[in-house]
Amino acid sequence: MNALKNRVQLIGNLGAPPEVKTIPNGRKMARFSMATNESYLNAKGEKTEETHWHLIVAWGKVAEIAEKYLDKGSEVAIDGKLVNRSYVDKEGVKKYITEVELNELLLLGSKSGA
Repeated sequence: MNALKNRVQLIGNLGAPPEVKTIPNGRKMARFSMATNESYLNAKGEKTEETHWHLIVAWGKVAEIAEKYLDKGSEVAIDGKLVNRSYVDKEGVKKYITEVELNELLLLGSKSGA
């Protein structure tokens, strides 16, 4: 059961190319947004589609793969865990962020619309 704790699996499309940085210890970090779509019938029986955006972070080898192969619109399947963090912005306001930290990345096809 431990493998099921804090596990996230999503399939969706990138909203923009990954932003990749090399941190001081030489390790790469990639950050990107990913959209997932959900279809359902609303109270009137009409088909409704809802888009949800997720912040994704990849480290090391997975970040290198993201940098090399991903672009805006790329369709991917991801497996990772939820990570919560906070920071203080320029105005001194504490902000909270929830991200998915990648363990695995699977490229599913060509870029959306390609």
